[in-house]
Amino acid sequence: MTEKLRLGVNIDHVATIRNARGGRHPEPLRAAALAASAGADGIVAHLREDRRHISDRDIERLIDEIDLPLNLEMAATEEMLSIALRHVPEGVCLVPEKRRELTTEGGLDVIAQADQLKPFIARLKNAGILVSLFIDPSPAQIEATVAVGAPAIEIHTGTYCDVEDGPPRVAELRRIEAAARHAASLGLEVRAGHGLSFDTVGPIAAIPEIVELNIGHFLIGEAVFSGLDSAIRRMRAAMEKGRAQASGVRSA
Repeated sequence: MTEKLRLGVNIDHVATIRNARGGRHPEPLRAAALAASAGADGIVAHLREDRRHISDRDIERLIDEIDLPLNLEMAATEEMLSIALRHVPEGVCLVPEKRRELTTEGGLDVIAQADQLKPFIARLKNAGILVSLFIDPSPAQIEATVAVGAPAIEIHTGTYCDVEDGPPRVAELRRIEAAARHAASLGLEVRAGHGLSFDTVGPIAAIPEIVELNIGHFLIGEAVFSGLDSAIRRMRAAMEKGRAQASGVRSA
């Protein structure tokens, strides 16, 4: 089990609030700086085709002015490839993107898009960018990820978070656990995220193969009530509690 579970803080929805008024406030860069001081290990930002929240200028400033690594979420398009190769962020997470969706709906279909993804991923890797694929906890999609040459996955935890607490959620958790084990056995770095909250993060943090959680919407929403620093520190504590409990069970 990794000693420390990394936390990536997604700042997309700071930009959503800013863009609602068309001004400069609240500033995503300030949110990134606050996340760093609160203990985040990285910053996540999704540059969408329609630029509904994060802008090109935001990406430039995040790379130039924030010391934490940037994980750039993006669709596998030539426009986004050009942007990634120009800025060379620490990492790129390839995600599915639909113009009318409110948020990312499910994982990338690596199997169906393998012919497109393989050369796309190769160009990113040749530039020194660590590539992850945002996928559902499916063995077939994990094996396809290996085949297209991506070194990491981010397991979509949205279904786990959204289903009713009790047996349905336990079933989804078991799927994620099995997927994480399978991916790690194939040499992939395993990350997870989407929809995680204080109440749902513990069991995911307890999965030993997962090395990073990426969390955004819940933290930004919670920050309205408690402040971003407090929200991130509480999330970090919840992650560490889940990790410690799992370690205790394994060593008992």
